[in-house]
Amino acid sequence: MLDPAEREAILKRALTYPYATPERSYLYRDGRAEELPEDLDLEGRTALVSYGANAAPEALALKLAALPDEPLPVVRSQLRDFDVVYSAHVSPYGAVPATLLASPGTIAPVFVIYPTAEQRALLTTTEPNYDLVKIGEAEAYRSKHGCLELDGSPVALAAVRSSGRSLPELDQPAVLERVRAQLAPELELDDFIYACIARSGIKPLPRLTPL
Repeated sequence: MLDPAEREAILKRALTYPYATPERSYLYRDGRAEELPEDLDLEGRTALVSYGANAAPEALALKLAALPDEPLPVVRSQLRDFDVVYSAHVSPYGAVPATLLASPGTIAPVFVIYPTAEQRALLTTTEPNYDLVKIGEAEAYRSKHGCLELDGSPVALAAVRSSGRSLPELDQPAVLERVRAQLAPELELDDFIYACIARSGIKPLPRLTPL
């Protein structure tokens, strides 16, 4: 039986995806966002485009817990002709996570992270629903399950403020509510999230019909 604090933490992790990120480039270290040094040494590191949780200190603290003292450069950037949309699955922690979708004319605010080989391996173990693909000169995790469609259209993350966006957008509570209403109308949203976690997520999500 979970105590109230544990239940609150579980719901917060699901409902606040993709989590807060600094408005600047930074150096991640042991849960903190530090100043990025001017003489940044990227030798032995590879570039990964991060558009979801992988640029948030809160998420990196969980994903890289085994390497707390190893810094990770996180560089603010832009990705042209792509938007950040919801993937057609529910994650093992109960959120509907993000993926990339080609969208001509859209510019998505992203980060480029530069993990070491050890950090990259840890990150990859947390992405069982994603393939590592080339995006320009870098790589990115992209959903194996494609884009979630609501009312016949992919849906962008309201938390990611892309310019030139042509798609409808929803925040995380709203998209989870749409999924719950279709798959488990008998459950309250909190209980639906717990049910998703109990079954290690839902993959893939079926095509949802209009309400």
